[in-house]
Amino acid sequence: MIQGFKEFITKGNVIDLAVAVVIGAAFAAVVNAFVEAVVNPLLGAFVPSGDLGKWTIDFPGLFADVHLGIGAIISALITFLATALVVYVALVLPMNKYKERQAAKNPAVEEETLPSEQELLIEIRDALRKNNAV
Repeated sequence: MIQGFKEFITKGNVIDLAVAVVIGAAFAAVVNAFVEAVVNPLLGAFVPSGDLGKWTIDFPGLFADVHLGIGAIISALITFLATALVVYVALVLPMNKYKERQAAKNPAVEEETLPSEQELLIEIRDALRKNNAV
């Protein structure tokens, strides 16, 4: 059991995955800092409280006031969209371009198309006729 676990841990895929998680966490921290320091203050200028993260919508209730933290939700959504945009621009687009260039350099060999069932039956019929004629 220990030997199997050791082989699993030392595989390249596990180490690559661990590195990707660590870099992803660091990358998320950078995007979060940018959104909190730049984007939220700019949007906060347009909300009543002046701070997007603290913006709430109040609903007076029978027993207590209900405060919905709509600003925090909007802030999290902006962070998500900013992260997705940066990942797309920094990783997905270049990888797609790379794959397109590789495909242009190495055109895929077209596979033979297999004959249909009807074509096969016709060939078999013709072969049987030919053999019976001899």
